[in-house]
Amino acid sequence: MTVYFIGAGPGDPELITVKGQRLIRSCPVIIYAGSLVPEAVLQGHCATQVVNSAELHLEQIIDLIKAADALGQDVARVHSGDPSLYGAIGEQIRHLRELGIAYEVVPGVTATAACAALLGTELTLPDISQSLILTRYADKTAMPAGEELSSLAQHRATMAIHLGVNHLAKIVGELLPHYGADCPVAVIHRATWPDQDWVQGTLTDILAKVETKGFRRTALILVGRVLASDHFGESSLYRAAHAHLYRP
Repeated sequence: MTVYFIGAGPGDPELITVKGQRLIRSCPVIIYAGSLVPEAVLQGHCATQVVNSAELHLEQIIDLIKAADALGQDVARVHSGDPSLYGAIGEQIRHLRELGIAYEVVPGVTATAACAALLGTELTLPDISQSLILTRYADKTAMPAGEELSSLAQHRATMAIHLGVNHLAKIVGELLPHYGADCPVAVIHRATWPDQDWVQGTLTDILAKVETKGFRRTALILVGRVLASDHFGESSLYRAAHAHLYRP
């Protein structure tokens, strides 16, 4: 018996991996995060038990897994995006290790990747930014020392901020001294879902634009010069004068 932590992707059912889809269709037990994973992702399943974990607490989820283990049934534990990023799988895995239950993590498309695709942009451009910081706004979960937005912003790298749209005014205030008032920002609501929407602006005007849209949750904030710059160098990979193993 194995518990498969499956990344369902950002919302579009076609963005789940082939492996993830295969496991969902073959596992007799499915536990999925129904608040963020559309039921269409489960299409074609033949499970005898399908449970929405949005209605459960951790101990109840573990009890379901223990019951499946007793019957020798594999479990598809379906999370949104990539389960290793804000998926709360660490605490589940800790229990599985204690119980001696096998598990495997199946990666998925992240919200950040989906948002970059929607905007048609590359998040790492030569001369502009070669780093991407994935982080969140400190609300119910405190940030470890040194990971506050004001500290991370000192790098001026491309930044993807999760779970922060309700605190956008505070976020802008922390980013402004480091990125500058004219730094491009995008706020993307429910990327790849049928009702997806987004706005683009700068740290000066993004707050007003988001308030007009009325975004309150399930939105990602992207910050960085890569969002609006054509003044960057070409990568060495495709430069005619650059030789490498496949192009001597």
